[in-house]
Amino acid sequence: MAIVVTGCTVGPNYEKPKMPVPGDYRFAEATAEAQSIADAPWFQIFEDQTLQALITDAIANNLDLRIAVAHVEEARAQAGIAKSYLYPHVNGGVSYGVRGASTTEEINDTNRQSVTGGFQLSWEIDLFGKLRRGHEAATALALATEQGRRGVLVTLVGDVATNYFLLRELDLQLEVARQTLRLNDATVAYFQNRLTGGVSNRLELDRIQALREQTAVAIPEIERQIGHVENLISLLLGRPPGPIARQGLTNTEELPPPIPPGLPTSLLERRPDVVQAEQLLVAANADIGVAKSLFYPSISLTGFLGGVSGDLSSFLGGTGGVWSIGSALLQPIFQAGRIRRNLEAAQARFDAALAGYQKTALNSYREVANSLITIQKLAEQRGHRQLGVVALQDASDLSRARYESGLASYIEILTADQQLFEQQLLLAQTRGAELRARAELYRALGGGWQPRP
Repeated sequence: MAIVVTGCTVGPNYEKPKMPVPGDYRFAEATAEAQSIADAPWFQIFEDQTLQALITDAIANNLDLRIAVAHVEEARAQAGIAKSYLYPHVNGGVSYGVRGASTTEEINDTNRQSVTGGFQLSWEIDLFGKLRRGHEAATALALATEQGRRGVLVTLVGDVATNYFLLRELDLQLEVARQTLRLNDATVAYFQNRLTGGVSNRLELDRIQALREQTAVAIPEIERQIGHVENLISLLLGRPPGPIARQGLTNTEELPPPIPPGLPTSLLERRPDVVQAEQLLVAANADIGVAKSLFYPSISLTGFLGGVSGDLSSFLGGTGGVWSIGSALLQPIFQAGRIRRNLEAAQARFDAALAGYQKTALNSYREVANSLITIQKLAEQRGHRQLGVVALQDASDLSRARYESGLASYIEILTADQQLFEQQLLLAQTRGAELRARAELYRALGGGWQPRP
């Protein structure tokens, strides 16, 4: 009867929740197609050899990734422990005892020895699927932990790429600031000569000198940011703080080609955080079955087979045998509501896991949509700022020519130089932001972060 009933498993079977899926990504420039940039590995997307070396180093040495790998091993072991309860357990053991007795009538002390040894078997019949549901939950948690490891890998590679592009952006800003400072130095020298020659006044020189210092103060601030980002990348690489080798960024550098985001329906199967949230939901669903099975009886089988002897020295020779077999049934009668409250708690955990899965799925669509619109709008900003830099460069040259011809005041030179410097910094920021946005989209799509073969 126990074997027949073993096929009965209480609790709901898992069904994938239905999620509203957009027909296409918002702000996608082209029609959605199955091919996605996330299908390609990172070393085919980021062709910068320096960046590839940094990512490879990070994958090999990052400490967060090592922690995640250890958690995966632990979860796999826990799943194996849960599976072991489905099978009979056999233990071997030996017991030895001595009993003594004496009387007061005459000296007649007796000592009796008893030695028993053999193998003991115990097996809980999984009548209503408590053990199977427990194994199902442990397996789902192991899979969720594996997705968590993959999520750490996604974050790691994305952070290395994003901060690398930020470093290149800061390098470009630093170069712009130094070029502008050299221009300001030349302008200060020009007005100093005019003042010495008596054709200018101290007010003009002071204003030009103040503009030069305003440009100079931006350099240490940019260098401070560079140092912080380099230290952060060093931490991601698992090494002490230090400089990071990189290539320079220019305003004429070609950006990666247009990015196909793929179909929204594949996102829920690719993003590690979404898959992890679903596996946690599977585990919570299985825990409901475990909680329900506690309402039903449980049957355990026990057995023993071994030998018995009255003398330890002759035990190995075997003076007798002993065996036993038995079964026990346990049916909860009154638990003061503990079992029912346990079921309610399991159901509440499932509801929370379901809401967490739905939120994670919707957030994945939001992140992809944000990345797509960011790429579009940054491209538009870059175009306008490039035109602005060209115009302000021309204005700066014209202001100097007009001043030398006596057609304009030095204020025009100050204004043109200051506006040109600010616009060049904004253009450098936009170039770096475009590169980071592409890395962020690749991360939001959740694919291609596998290590290099």
